[in-house]
Amino acid sequence: MEKREVIRLKKVSIYHAGGYRTEKAILREGELVLSDIDLRVERGEFVYLIGRVGSGKSSLLKTLYAEVPLLTGEGTIAGFNLRKLPRREIPYLRRRIGIVFQDYQLLTDRNVFMNLYYVMKATGWKRESEIRERIDQVLSLVDLSAKSYKMPYELSGGEQQRLVIARALLNDPEVLLADEPTGNLDPVTADGIMRIFREVAERGCAVVMSTHNTALIENYPARAVLFAQGRIREVDLKEQLG
Repeated sequence: MEKREVIRLKKVSIYHAGGYRTEKAILREGELVLSDIDLRVERGEFVYLIGRVGSGKSSLLKTLYAEVPLLTGEGTIAGFNLRKLPRREIPYLRRRIGIVFQDYQLLTDRNVFMNLYYVMKATGWKRESEIRERIDQVLSLVDLSAKSYKMPYELSGGEQQRLVIARALLNDPEVLLADEPTGNLDPVTADGIMRIFREVAERGCAVVMSTHNTALIENYPARAVLFAQGRIREVDLKEQLG
């Protein structure tokens, strides 16, 4: 696989904005969450973000998908400059990345197929045949082809998470960002999710995943970044897990 950098952060500080909206107010009065962050992720890499609750993992992910503005340092993801990203271009960034939320954020009034169909129409797909073909592809990847007519409430937690992954993959992203994607799942179901993520990475999409699940880390070793005391550093997982 050709090596290519898809995430690059250099000398980045991340602030919790609270109710403040202007950049000057955030820098002056916002809470500093992470400072002096350097991170590189290449195409097809699998990277764990580990650390205690409140250590900044979610804040970093939110910065990467432009929910939290990047105000200091340099940052790029999937070819987009996070320091110079106008709000109107955020939807275009999110077409190049996939986001997997722990709480699913599915449309509860639409079935599996229509959840995916809605996203595709919203992100600019026009031809019905291409839309249906792509939906079939991602449902097959996450083993939900037989559930396309089901409503979200008719799915198990693991099936809902697999649907979220399918949604995240619709636009063939360069990067998949996953925030505690197995946090609410039983071990067997979580293992199935990890197998999907591994396959996604093998196909060339970088996967950046925050987790507290040490069992999964042991079973699926990969590069790891530890969040502690407002900084990040690469760690040896074998050493970290004792």
